[in-house]
Amino acid sequence: MSAIPAFTNVVVTGGGRGIGAALARAYAAPGVTMLLVGRDAGRLEATAADVRARGATVETAAADVSDAPALERILLAFDARHPVDLVIANAGVSGGLGPNREAETFASAQRQLRINLEGAVATVTPLLEPMRARKRGRIVLMSSLAALQAVGDTAAYSASKAGILMWGRALADFLAPDGVGVSVVCPGFVTSDMSARYLGPKPFEMSADEAAALIARRVAKGRELIAFPWPMVALIRLSNLLPRRVARYALTHFPVTIAPDQHG
Repeated sequence: MSAIPAFTNVVVTGGGRGIGAALARAYAAPGVTMLLVGRDAGRLEATAADVRARGATVETAAADVSDAPALERILLAFDARHPVDLVIANAGVSGGLGPNREAETFASAQRQLRINLEGAVATVTPLLEPMRARKRGRIVLMSSLAALQAVGDTAAYSASKAGILMWGRALADFLAPDGVGVSVVCPGFVTSDMSARYLGPKPFEMSADEAAALIARRVAKGRELIAFPWPMVALIRLSNLLPRRVARYALTHFPVTIAPDQHG
């Protein structure tokens, strides 16, 4: 882990599982103080135990990123004690079609937009002015390859992740003069509860720990866009050069199918 930059005070949302928990483990080290935020207190404590075993000090907060006022209080209180130099806005949910491939419900689409996009904005915004004043720090936003190539079965998810990508790019331009960096992460298939809902092939799937190590290495290099795996990124870039009707034909014949949404 010596290649990972020496961030001292770290915030991770969605830290109870998947990539969030793996990133918490990746950045845990002696001298690091970490705040883990998530909705499941039990899962947060399991991640916290791993973080402590690696020598870091850790606090947990069972909170929903869609509750912006509560989240702001938690973040500002932590920042006052431990000035944040790395915030990872990772919390996210997926959706999908209904039974018999019915269209996504409004409730499902709204839930994804609120947690994935608004939740990321709610996580980062309270820390922007403190980080700007300190003239240092890094913001990591978890998007998806679905931001680069929309997926028909998950229109709202694709929209939420594309929103994160565009917001992150704009934020990087805004913060550059202040010495605060932004990385937007667009992973492909990573083994997790969320990816388990994807039916059919998952090309180039990697474990959460492998993905976290890759992300940490590229954050250390100051990459603003971290998209992987490269074969899928290359295919997406190629498809984006094709007329839309041609790309749609290909996607129709090789669809990404999602299990029905269980959250309404």
